[in-house]
Amino acid sequence: MNEHDIRFMEHALALAREGVGLASPNPTVGCVIVNNGQIIGEGFHQYDWRDHAEIVALKSAKERARGSTLYVTLEPCSRTGRTGPCTEAIISAGVQRVVAAIEDPNPLNASRGFERLGLAGIEVVKDVGEDEARRLNEPFACWIRTKKPFVTLKSALTLDGQLALPRSGKKRARGIGKRDGHEWITSEESRLEVHRMRHASDALLTGIGTILADDPLLTDRSGLQRRRRLLRVVLDSKLRLPPKSRIIKTADDDLLIFTAASLKSAEARKLQNAGIEIVQVKAKAGRLDLRAVLTELGRREILSVLLEAGPTLNGAALAAGVVHKLFLFYAPKIAGDNRVPFALAPSLYLPPLRNIRTQGFGPDIAMEAYLRDAFRD
Repeated sequence: MNEHDIRFMEHALALAREGVGLASPNPTVGCVIVNNGQIIGEGFHQYDWRDHAEIVALKSAKERARGSTLYVTLEPCSRTGRTGPCTEAIISAGVQRVVAAIEDPNPLNASRGFERLGLAGIEVVKDVGEDEARRLNEPFACWIRTKKPFVTLKSALTLDGQLALPRSGKKRARGIGKRDGHEWITSEESRLEVHRMRHASDALLTGIGTILADDPLLTDRSGLQRRRRLLRVVLDSKLRLPPKSRIIKTADDDLLIFTAASLKSAEARKLQNAGIEIVQVKAKAGRLDLRAVLTELGRREILSVLLEAGPTLNGAALAAGVVHKLFLFYAPKIAGDNRVPFALAPSLYLPPLRNIRTQGFGPDIAMEAYLRDAFRD
């Protein structure tokens, strides 16, 4: 590995990021082909275009790929799926050297692509740009290994750990939402970042409490291109979802309700007649089985879930051990009471947070931290 490898891999990673929202349920991958210090081919993967990033780049480079170095953010596949193996295309093109960021987390392909390239006499360099490549593909790694989605718990908080600011009367400004003139907790910069997070997610999960309190839309308003709509998922054990709520009024085959109530009830029939899909799962002590919910979402090829909820669902998700990552926006504000805490979970024990990062969004500070490693846990 040298400074040129790092520079060209950074370019490949930038290309991979262009596939966010377009590659799922496949991994997000970018590829650059370099000969004599010049980029002669590049590309990234889009699910609907079928070709993997390596094939896109090779088609761009054509015969100039002979004797080149290929930079790719994920180990080239060595098996036939929707397309043929990328390793064979790389070998046939006469590529001399392959620099890769990470091993394929798919157990069916892990290390086999590298082995095939090595047997063909191609030099293989690994782990260049590993950290960023892992971040881009933690949802795919989680889903391909467990068939369940990667869960990010996102919340916006005051400095004293509240999800809402007090106001006169019973209603309060909660999270990053603003309704009826309520004050936002976080800045415009933080709100823009949340929509980028929604764009990078396959589904957004919330509870009925958030719907009743805030009447949110829960849509991706990033303006960025995506191949399938953000699936809005609501946990509503007793089917209390108001027919006049904004999430119902805007539903267009992008809303899924999980409940413990009978699907033959009057409430269920009203929602179904409105074109809303409802899935029944078991409940314990009035709470839906989160693992069953995630299993069903995984079955639908949902790789990533953004959890935007209130104290009860936040606490339940943390207690159930289904959260992989926390992303918490802290605003420089004080609520001054303890009515809407971050999470309600008596006797909650969490392992130490890992890979903690902080960054600023306007006046706010965001903390990103991991509870589970999608590549290993």
